[in-house]
Amino acid sequence: MKGLTAALFITPVFLTAGCQAKEPPTQVVYRFDDHRYLELKGWNCEGELWYTDTKRGIHTEPVSQFYQNFTKTYIHPSDKYIAIPTRNVSEFIISKDYGLTWQIAVFAPESLEVKLRAWSNQSVHPDEKNAISFTVIDNQGFLVIKPYDGGDKRQRNFIYMSSRPFDDVDFRGKHHIDIGLDGNYKPLRMPETFSGWSWGTLYITDDELDQTGLKKMRNYQGLPDNVPDVKGYTGWDHMRCDMDAGR
Repeated sequence: MKGLTAALFITPVFLTAGCQAKEPPTQVVYRFDDHRYLELKGWNCEGELWYTDTKRGIHTEPVSQFYQNFTKTYIHPSDKYIAIPTRNVSEFIISKDYGLTWQIAVFAPESLEVKLRAWSNQSVHPDEKNAISFTVIDNQGFLVIKPYDGGDKRQRNFIYMSSRPFDDVDFRGKHHIDIGLDGNYKPLRMPETFSGWSWGTLYITDDELDQTGLKKMRNYQGLPDNVPDVKGYTGWDHMRCDMDAGR
């Protein structure tokens, strides 16, 4: 009877230990070079996103939950300006200080997209279906998207790009910034208190830029017509993830 009592006592402890939740797996999903990389912690390739730079001793969390990998070509030699796309390409998570702090970069206001769509007869807003590639070089990001309305192969690809990596302090706060035209073809102006988007936080096409007062700012002048060539890149060209990790 004494032995049975011991067995009854031990069994619940064993079952409780066996039911404890497993720690979510952590895996490297992208390498910029030999000392910078992204890790995803979570099940089914969704969860926390961590950035590490072993040379600078940086280990930060750009995304706290629900992150999913960008699935298209991703080339990123830039180091000071880091831009991480989301799977649905709705926004970018960016850092302008080598990965120490993070913020969100957005696309141009929807009013500009509507006008560009009317001109080109195609949908141009980025999403997972029409994204081709994202390249970050010399502290600028370049997202290439393809048209997917009409099926006309002659339609050109669009490039959403960030500004040059500095702020036009002489312009900001001293001029109204028009962001297109309203229904009566009058300029849509941002409030006087709005001093423009900080460098690297807005992605816009050259056609959209032509509709705005941003084109007068020095950091939006002289932007390239194409994605710059990348030479000597040692990082990955796609994000990777094992759906079965931790099982």
